[in-house]
Parts: sequence; structure tokens; C-alpha cells
Amino acid sequence: MPELLPEPLPGRWTARAAVAAVTDQDTFDELPYREAEFSERRPDGPLAWQGYGDSRARAEERTGERESVVCGTAAVGGTRAVIVSFEFGFLGGSLGERTGDRIEAAHRHARDRGLPVVSLIATGGSRMQEGMRALVQLQRVARQSELTGAAGLARIAVLRDPATGGGWATLGAGADLTLALPGSQIGFAGSRVRPADADPTAYTAEAQLAAGAIDEIVRPAELCAALALRLRLLSAPDTSTGTSAAAPPAPAEPPAALGRTDLPATGWDAVSRARAPERPRATAYLDAYFTERAPLSGDRSGGTDPGMLCGFGMHEGRSIAYAAQCGTATIPAGYRTAARLVRLAGRLGIPVLTLVDTPGAANGAEAERAGAGAAIADLFAAVAGSPVPVTSLVIGEGGSGGALALAAPDNLWATPDSYFSVIAPEHAAAILKRGQEEIRSTAEQLRLRPQDLVELGVARGLVGR
Repeated sequence: MPELLPEPLPGRWTARAAVAAVTDQDTFDELPYREAEFSERRPDGPLAWQGYGDSRARAEERTGERESVVCGTAAVGGTRAVIVSFEFGFLGGSLGERTGDRIEAAHRHARDRGLPVVSLIATGGSRMQEGMRALVQLQRVARQSELTGAAGLARIAVLRDPATGGGWATLGAGADLTLALPGSQIGFAGSRVRPADADPTAYTAEAQLAAGAIDEIVRPAELCAALALRLRLLSAPDTSTGTSAAAPPAPAEPPAALGRTDLPATGWDAVSRARAPERPRATAYLDAYFTERAPLSGDRSGGTDPGMLCGFGMHEGRSIAYAAQCGTATIPAGYRTAARLVRLAGRLGIPVLTLVDTPGAANGAEAERAGAGAAIADLFAAVAGSPVPVTSLVIGEGGSGGALALAAPDNLWATPDSYFSVIAPEHAAAILKRGQEEIRSTAEQLRLRPQDLVELGVARGLVGR
């Protein structure tokens, strides 16, 4: 193993230092590379770029590596995974033909052995000295990543400093879950090719998190544990059915009620209890249901919704995906994030739990400009087409289609502190041109109490403590 070079910042770890930082000691087993085949290629590359051979030689001497990525298998918190780690000291971690060879071999190895892939990314983009032969490696890398995902294997990326260009736009942004080190430079455009007046803070991990492009920022000291948790949650086999791995997993059990257990007497009682500030919210249910969990954040389209909590958690020894509304009006980014979660869980074979609690979809002009209708439709489609079972529990307000989009059509449950309605009683009264004094009677006519939902055949049942 080449000697590790000292690095002042964790974000600028060498490839092997990054591997050592996140893997169990002495478990990294580097993949064999076909170096003899490499040596037969032209020393100055496919473009015969003058001095390219010298640049490679200097990079090899400086880093002790023969290419910009190091690939192998290792255990991370006891879970075996394929590791792809970029060496920024080797020509800026750029992607060339040999880089593509190694990354393709790593993904093939992962699929052959059913292992998840962790990419530790530090790159400036495609290798200029190899021209289009380097750029087309992005298509090759993207294809291999998609094949790995289609095989039901998790892909997790860790963005070091910098993570720009094609490496960010394929292995980074295209991963199932994307973590980043604090302060890392992240963006499609590198620092030397951006507009002169570009705001540099837009190209940071913090900005990408706010824009919904990455899931979480993790401090270097916590990275190993964070990766181990996510690999455990996204790679754990489901043994609940006692059948083959190809069989759908058993549905998640609905959580027990955390609030009152007596049923509301009237429709307005149900509405008042669901809106009460002391009623338990999504975070309380998630904390009680899961022993550990990891968030999935952002819609990958420029937005986040703090009122929609998504991620994966461990419940009674198996992994379950969750999407939970927090009692606020859900914005388009929230629906898109939930749809992303449901589709990922379906591909990985992990059952889904949704917690319904919203007065409805956000209906302001900003939500319409952000594509509210399309976002809601996308979530309806994701739930309807899920190959894994979806379990839903109404824990508070069930406000019209904005709540229904998150609800399983055949496995919906309700707590005594909830209601579900085609429309809020106030709005129903307004449409019918009724006065304020008739809102309560309108609530009764809507038959929105939890016990009404069961009698109407909309909910399977009520949950107790």
C-alpha cells in the first residue's frame, strides 16, 4: 500500500486515507486492476497531448497511485461494501479512461456479489488531456451506477472537497443517499470556470443541502458511524416473511397511538383534537417506533420541506422506510421527496410506513409555480405503483388530496386523535354558502371521525396504545 501523504483537511484526504477513515480496520481488499492492459495504451493518451505522459508520471510519483480512483471491498460497521475512493492528488481526481475502467469493474464486482457501493468523491471533473474519450466515461459510469441500482443494491456517496463536474453529476447527485463533509465545494461548475460574479457560497455543501441536492452534512469524526448506519438500513435482508429474497416483504405494522384513546363524540370534536397543539406529532411517533433512523432529505429538484420527514429506520430488527407529515401544509418539495423515498424503498425491497398529518397541500401562488399538482400526482403514482407494501397511519389532520397522496389505498389506519375529510369543514361550509354557525354541523355531515373512516371502509381499523 502506498504511503499516505499528510493532508491538512479531512475534505482533502488521500483516497486511501478516506478509505481508512470510514472502514473497519484491516478489512479493505483492493480489487485487481488490469495494469498490463493499461500499459499498452499510448503514454500521451488518446489525444497525444504533449506532456501528458510526464504529468501522469509526476502524479504517480507524488501520490503512489496509478489512477485517480482506488477501488476495493471493505466492511463498514460490519457491513461489507464496495468502496470507490477518489485521489484528488492524481490530476485533480479527474475521470479518464482508466478511471472508467476501474469504476465499471467496481460496480460489476458489487453486482456479482450483491454488495452496496460507497463512493468517496473528490474530483475536479473529466480529464481535459483525454478530451471526449474522458467525457464519455460519464455515460459509462452513469450506466454502471444505474445497473447497480436496478439490481436492488444501495448506492451511497460521500462528497469530499471538491466534488465538481461529472463526478458530482453522476456518482454524487445520482446516488440513493448523498452525504457531504462540512464546507466542501460542491457543484457542476468548478471554481475556475464559473462566472466571475458567481456567489461562491452557492457551491458549498451547506447550499446544496438547502437546495435539496444532498441528504445530510456529516462531520469527519462521525462519518464512519453515519455510513455504517445507512449501509445497515439500506442493505439489511428482510426475514419477516420466511420466504425467498424475491418475495415482497411483510407490511410494516402501524405504530401504536400515543395520544388519547377515547373516540371523539362528534365531527367537530375530531377536528379539534387533531388540531390541538398538545397532540403527539410525527417526531414523537418516529422516536417511539424506531430504535435508530437515518434521514433522506430533499427532492433533488431544488427544494426541501421541513414539514415532511423521510428516511429509513430500524423497527424490531428490520429496516422500514418512512415518510411523515408534521402537521403543516405540504409544499411540492415535500411530495417530491416522499415520492423519491417510496421509489427507493421499492427498489431496495424495504416496506414503507407513512404518517398522515396535514391540513392539506400548500395552495398559494408559490406552490403553484413550484408544480404542486404534478408533485402530488407523482406521489400518488409512486404509492400506487410501489412493489413493496405501504402502511399508513393518520395521526392528526387528514386534509383532502394533500393528505390522501401519502395514504396507502388498502392499508390505512387511524388514531383516535385524527380525522380525514374530503375538505376542511370551514371550506365546505363556505362552498355551500353556510354561515360560521353551521361549520360544526357540516363537520358532522362529512363523517370525518376516525370511527367513521372504519365504518365507511376507508380505514382498516383504529390503533390503540
